[in-house]
Amino acid sequence: MPDIGILGGTFNPPHLGHLVMVQEALDQLDLDRVVLMPVAEPPHKEAHADPGADVRLELCRLATQDADNVEVSTLEIDRGGPSYTVDTLRELHDRVPENALTFIVGGDMAHSLASWQEPEAILELARLAVAERDGLRREDIARGLEPLHSGDRVVFFDMPRIDLSSSAIRDRVAEGRPIRYLVPDSVVQAIESRRLYRHADGRPAV
Repeated sequence: MPDIGILGGTFNPPHLGHLVMVQEALDQLDLDRVVLMPVAEPPHKEAHADPGADVRLELCRLATQDADNVEVSTLEIDRGGPSYTVDTLRELHDRVPENALTFIVGGDMAHSLASWQEPEAILELARLAVAERDGLRREDIARGLEPLHSGDRVVFFDMPRIDLSSSAIRDRVAEGRPIRYLVPDSVVQAIESRRLYRHADGRPAV
């Protein structure tokens, strides 16, 4: 039975932290492949400086074009509207019921899972793979998730500490600062050529 990892997000833009998480999940969890799932509309937060779902999709494809066993899905963008994880997992299960699904999240997202739409159903449809980060202990996360599942639906994997976020990338672009080595070169080139994340007048902040 193929085991497919799902990493959802706004990816505005995708950066090396996302790719390291994918790499470690593939290595430590014996996944057959990982699918990046860019949202159409994030249901829990506003997508700041959003260039549009189609652009974010293109950036994801550029970021993963040389990665083995990594794909990018248009499922949530094609569906449109707020992207709820439970709806996505149900659709994936209906399409290919023989696949096992692993939903990949950071520790902060796992900590908030109880507030998501139908969290129990999420853990029925997929196991939850949590990348550990400083500040949230494995024991605390596991304890918070205990009421939502039967005890075998949450796994943890280690991830190097990378203090990097999409908002930090956008801020650096707006300030006219370099982002090379923080995102793949192909994404750097796309951001520059499309003049993404700049002020309305097209100039970096000063």
